[in-house]
Amino acid sequence: MKRKSIYLIRHGETDLNRKGVVQGSGVDSMLNEWGEAQAAAFFNAYQHVPFDKIYTSNLQRTQQSVRGFINQGIPYESYEGLNEISWGLREGKEPNSGDTTYYRDLVLAWKVGDFDRAAEEGESPVQVRARQIPVIETILSRPHERNILIAMHGRAMRVLLTTLFNQSLIHMDDYEHSNLCLYRINYSYDTQQFELEVKNDTTHLLSLEIPQTF
Repeated sequence: MKRKSIYLIRHGETDLNRKGVVQGSGVDSMLNEWGEAQAAAFFNAYQHVPFDKIYTSNLQRTQQSVRGFINQGIPYESYEGLNEISWGLREGKEPNSGDTTYYRDLVLAWKVGDFDRAAEEGESPVQVRARQIPVIETILSRPHERNILIAMHGRAMRVLLTTLFNQSLIHMDDYEHSNLCLYRINYSYDTQQFELEVKNDTTHLLSLEIPQTF
């Protein structure tokens, strides 16, 4: 039985994550010191896995999150299709009550099935899914890559997981995530089905000391 083991992670923490600033695909932020520590902890925990390929978004925070594996010489490819959703005009701004209400209303609209609703000058979940599907097809067209690592973003991960498991986008928020969390998924080429093994796992981060905030 031919199988592919997929290790899917969200990128490590950035300063904007800590401040509660929405990043999206239009903000190419870097990992902060804590994010780098998270990336190192993940590498230490999973460096034994014989990854055949690494896939990242085009944004540097995902590539920095898997730098340890890339430095081992594991080949990697970056795709715009794996970028975070575009949150449009409000990306990169300090949070305020007006924006908080806007995002809450937008996510609530998605929860009741209005998946074509997009952030102002941004993307809808339907548009994100459409750009992800060619990347999924590329990955699955390579059965010789038995173990792969994918680094991407929170909302984009939620969209991707509903697609893999053939679910409506109404289930996006069933897939919780945190910085440098792991989802482990198996794909069977015989049944053409995905199986979820590990969900939002952060046990590899337990040895880290929580950073102080002032």
